[in-house]
Formats: sequence, C-alpha cells, structure tokens
Amino acid sequence: MANVEAIRILVGVIGNVISFFLFTSPIPTFVKIIKQKSVGEFKSDPYIATLLNCAMWSFYGMPIVHPDSLLVITINGTGFFIELVYIAIFFTYSSGKNRRNIIIALLVEATLFAIVVFITLHFFHSTKDRSMIIGLLSIVFSIIMYASPLTVMKMVIKTQSVKYMPFALSLANFCNGIVWLIYALLKFDPYILIPNGLGTISGLVQLTLYGTYYQTTKWDEDDEKPKSDVQLSIGMTILTVRSDNRG
Repeated sequence: MANVEAIRILVGVIGNVISFFLFTSPIPTFVKIIKQKSVGEFKSDPYIATLLNCAMWSFYGMPIVHPDSLLVITINGTGFFIELVYIAIFFTYSSGKNRRNIIIALLVEATLFAIVVFITLHFFHSTKDRSMIIGLLSIVFSIIMYASPLTVMKMVIKTQSVKYMPFALSLANFCNGIVWLIYALLKFDPYILIPNGLGTISGLVQLTLYGTYYQTTKWDEDDEKPKSDVQLSIGMTILTVRSDNRG
C-alpha cells in the first residue's frame, strides 16, 4: 500500500510539471499584448473560465472536501494565480467596455463559487458527499470547456492543415491526460478519472489529426481564416487542456 501511495505521489508530481507547462504556454501571447499595449482581438473569456475551473478543483482538493489530494491543490492553486495575472494584463490593456465585461464576469464567478462553497460546507457534512458535489460540478465545467478544442479540430479537418494546432501542445495534452488518469486509478477517484479520460481521448484525436494532415499542411502559405480567430481558437484549446488536468 505504501508503494502504491509513493507511486501516486510521483505521478502527481509529474502531472504538476506537465500541467504547469500548459498553464504557462500562453505567455508569448501576453508578451505580445504588453509590447503592443493592446489586447487587439484576443479574448479574455477562456482565461476567465479557466480561473473558475481552477478554483473549483482547488476546493475539491482541500482536506475538508477530498482528503489526500494535495497535488490537486498545488497545480490548481498555481493555475489560479497564473490566470489572475493573465486577466490582470487583459484588464490593463483593454478598452472601457471590455474592462466592464471582465469585472462583471469575475463578480458572477466569485458569487457562484461562494454559493457553492457555502452550500457544500453547510449542507453536506461528510467528505464523501462533499467530494461528490464538487467533483460532479468540476466534471460539468470540464466537459463544457471540452467544446473549445473542437473548433481547432474542425478547422484542421476542413483545411487539411495542422498549421495552427501545435504538435508540442497536442502531445502535452495527451501526456497530461494519461498521467492524471493513472493518478486517479491508483487511488480510484472517478471525479478526476472522467475529465482526464476525456482529456486523453482529446489529446489522442489531436495527435491522430496531426499525423493525418501533416503532409498536406502548407506551412509557407497564409490561411484564409483571420489571424485573430486562429489565435483565439488556439488559446481556448490550451486553456481547456489546462482545465482538465486539474482534475
């Protein structure tokens, strides 16, 4: 039993490292925003959504909800603060209307999260029940966010090009799903198992598409798709990847 727990900790640490890479992958985008002093057509929506997802999984990993889940807290807590930095940059370089939308979205998320915490702690008194409630909610958020990579996958199939679906991120997505899947199986946790099972499938599909359309990709030609739309799609794919790993 001790060996299984040691392996689980090792797997969780590896998962933290891969997830951290995925969390920090949009840094070049924000460097560009800072240099241009404008968010351009980049959208803050995926980062705001990931912030709530990180908060939910961090709460799930707390001892009062789901004991022995420290590594779930460490990566999601880290992700939460990284997303806050991203959102702060967005807020700084956005127009008045976009700033107002960001504030409203954050207030809605904070209110929703506070309600979830209150209900969980005051109406559910065992860690089993609390794990079930927060676990199910986290799964729902993760599944909703899985719609994001479908945009990029659809574009890959339509254009027969993987130009805007980076191989490194697709591979990291797949590896991340596998690692957290193993973590969930070592000490069976269906709430971590389900989203990361989906993450593994998503990563596998992306790698399959990459292998299928690599030869037909015209790397030196511009796509008809507007650059801003492509960047948004990639951003949301990255963030979705990050969301499910928490779990």
